[in-house]
Amino acid sequence: MADITFLSQAEPIDEYGRALYAVSRSVLRAHLDELSQADLEDLNCDKPDVTFRQLSKLARLHRDKGSRGDGFEWAVHEAIVGNEPRVTDLVAGALKKVSPKSYASMDGATSLMFGHERARHLGFTEAVVDNASGDAVLLPDGSGRPFQFGAWVPIAAGGVAAEARLASRIKKVWKTDIFLSSKEKLRFAAATIKSNWHHLEDGPGLRVAVVPQAVDLAPGIQRWKSLHMVVLPDPDGFMGLFNDAYEAVSEAIITVGKHDRNAYYYKPSAKAQKIQVQLEKYKSVKVVELIEALNDAAQQNLITVDKRLLSVEAPAWLHMNEKRTPVIAPRPSFSKLD
Repeated sequence: MADITFLSQAEPIDEYGRALYAVSRSVLRAHLDELSQADLEDLNCDKPDVTFRQLSKLARLHRDKGSRGDGFEWAVHEAIVGNEPRVTDLVAGALKKVSPKSYASMDGATSLMFGHERARHLGFTEAVVDNASGDAVLLPDGSGRPFQFGAWVPIAAGGVAAEARLASRIKKVWKTDIFLSSKEKLRFAAATIKSNWHHLEDGPGLRVAVVPQAVDLAPGIQRWKSLHMVVLPDPDGFMGLFNDAYEAVSEAIITVGKHDRNAYYYKPSAKAQKIQVQLEKYKSVKVVELIEALNDAAQQNLITVDKRLLSVEAPAWLHMNEKRTPVIAPRPSFSKLD
């Protein structure tokens, strides 16, 4: 049995400084999530013991191997869970277009993080199914009877190899990044998230897309092929906030990891640079502790904690190594930006 702690925001984030901390936490978590088993073997430590300096040396910023996209996925997910209106209002509107009958009376959206790449670790699949209602269903393409959520999500967790085992109306649901629903968690719509809308792919089972505004894409809700597309506004909306936080974390990683700078990255705002400086100060601290400290700075006791015991075979990186070099590091604490 694995003891998993789920954190969710109890109230919306309404200060820019606290919001920056919240998104920075999501970006940092995505970088940690990106580490492979081979990376952990090279570091000779378990994932919970990876320090910020170790993570910074392995981060692939210039090649952008999905880290920006993963950070955007986490940020969108946590914004929905935290009832951030700049995101949830548009998501709720898209769900009502997906199924006007199913979501007619919804009073707020919720999100379950998925992604088949991370579904293999830390009981993600079990957590997704456990967090849904026991009678939850997955809304497929077309009309007709929906699919039982708990029966098909574990199959989708197999990724592209599972596509042949998925029913024709949910053939591409393995590409899901988050499952969207109302607060009742009874009916779920599969959503794909891309930081660049030109990289979108649709397919049977995928119902919603979440992307940022672009030069050639206006904010709001619109149809793209078979998807109801949520376009987050930029720069005064959520995407401007996300980019600022992403650049702050990236600059800290570049400095601590001693990477060559690239024109791809833009300079963070003055407030975001304060986050960068603080991250650089805690290079010997474990990343999980930094995430916890960022969460404290963002939420300031406005979070709910839900601990669950999940029956799951622990991945290899959860086992303790027999030998380890002790690390003495300061406890991180982030100052208020506003």
